[in-house]
Amino acid sequence: MADLTPQDMAAKLLASGFERNGPSAATLSDPIADTPMVVTLDQLRPYDHDPRVTRNPAYEDIKASIRERGLDAPPAITRRPGEPHYIIRNGGNTRLAILRELWSETKDERFFRIPCLFRPWPQRGEVVMLTGHLAENELRGGLSFIERALGVEKAREFYEQESGQALSQSELARRLTADGFPLPQSHISRMQDAVHYLLPAIPTLLYGGLGRHQVERLAVLRKACERTWERRALGRNLSMDFATLFQDVLAQFDTQPDNFSPQRVQDELVGQMAELLGADYDTLSLEIDDSESRQRALTSDPAPLPAARPAVPAGHSAEPPRPPSPPSPPAGPSVQSSEPGPGQAPQPGSTPAASDRGMQQDDERLQGHIVSPAPTTERLQSIQRMVADQMGDKLPDFEADALRAIPVQAGGLYPISDVWYIEPGLDVPDRLRVHIAQFAREIAEEAEVAGQVEPSEGGIGFVCVAPPAVRALPPFARAVLTLLHALCAAPRPAAGLDGARLADDLAALLHGGGAYPRLSDAGLVKLFRLLRLARRLLDLETGAVSSNPGRGA
Repeated sequence: MADLTPQDMAAKLLASGFERNGPSAATLSDPIADTPMVVTLDQLRPYDHDPRVTRNPAYEDIKASIRERGLDAPPAITRRPGEPHYIIRNGGNTRLAILRELWSETKDERFFRIPCLFRPWPQRGEVVMLTGHLAENELRGGLSFIERALGVEKAREFYEQESGQALSQSELARRLTADGFPLPQSHISRMQDAVHYLLPAIPTLLYGGLGRHQVERLAVLRKACERTWERRALGRNLSMDFATLFQDVLAQFDTQPDNFSPQRVQDELVGQMAELLGADYDTLSLEIDDSESRQRALTSDPAPLPAARPAVPAGHSAEPPRPPSPPSPPAGPSVQSSEPGPGQAPQPGSTPAASDRGMQQDDERLQGHIVSPAPTTERLQSIQRMVADQMGDKLPDFEADALRAIPVQAGGLYPISDVWYIEPGLDVPDRLRVHIAQFAREIAEEAEVAGQVEPSEGGIGFVCVAPPAVRALPPFARAVLTLLHALCAAPRPAAGLDGARLADDLAALLHGGGAYPRLSDAGLVKLFRLLRLARRLLDLETGAVSSNPGRGA
């Protein structure tokens, strides 16, 4: 190869560089995993389907905190495929609005350049975004009822686009729960009523924070009045339909929630209905009240009613009555002490010592209903209370519920009002055996074989004696007797009772579906009580007992 001349070398050094022939990328693609990044306010937009449309009640407090401390946690952001701007992913629209205000007021760079956590656009896109904002808003600041209702309606649209078919309320509730925003079907029904019938007439009232209970009152009133209108307007030519009348009347009350009275709405609505229908106001009002009461009974949870105690045969003592249930404590961590709280005085006519004894008995009974404690934390309880308050629900109170009679009752020689709890006076082997034997006889009475159950001073309190013609017994009687014989664990098998066949008979005997009747509900309750007492008896005799007579192993 010939040596390069100075001219050749200079030509090569002055030659132009390599050029790209393919297309160049205008922007980099988004990360495919969660990635911290810094974005500016110009690059970031609020989530356009955010259910919150009114100002966050804690707006000023949040603004003061961000002004002094900056953002404690980077907001999560994402970006729809093909769009130029990032958007807030979960419940950070309030913070973004505050940052814009602070940047406008201070021109401080820390409010303009924001550290964020980028998360890729989810596979199910809008549905995941919307339910995430619903859940986050619920926990951080609470949405008004109508904001939550509109968010759920938007979620329905996304679900129906995703599945290609209309969704029932129960299916919508199931999908919302699966995506992290649990909501009962009954609440969805009220939300739809609010969006379809109330929002067009009273937007100011609803966005002002009208609560679920008042919305439910208006929804029930509308349905009751509509039924009455349809019945009385049948076959008549009226100048107005009910939908228009309801909207016109309700729109007159579109004020702030503090000045709203559902009773005034009802009075005005009934008055105009009476005029249009040519009916007497009082008669129409009574008719609507009756319809409203029936509607509320159908849509509300029934309140527990105190059950009358069954009669006790002469000469026998019933189980001691339950102590009265203490008032439910205010929202807060579970009360563990048996001392009266602040402002709670003893009952009239009772001494402090008697009150202390009564509360100690309550605490013993309460502990007797705890099979295994359910662990919880104060933070979890706080979140549960906040969600329940927003939904208008009542959290279950174990302490108050356990001290009421468990809603199971069965008559007999020893009436049962609580399957689990064992009174201290009953908690000795001899008395337990007497009760167990009596329950076994009463169960056997259903099959007309009570004469084959005899008391025993050993075992669990009874033994079964098979009749000479045991194979001639009806199948139901033979199954009951075989079950009781298996439970008493007699040392010798009873002649004619086939224990191996019990496996085939047990399902039909307990929940039905066989060739003979199943055990009655009362008999089943007595069987549960028999088993509970038998377990306690064996614990006492083997020494495996707990310190509380109500608690079992």
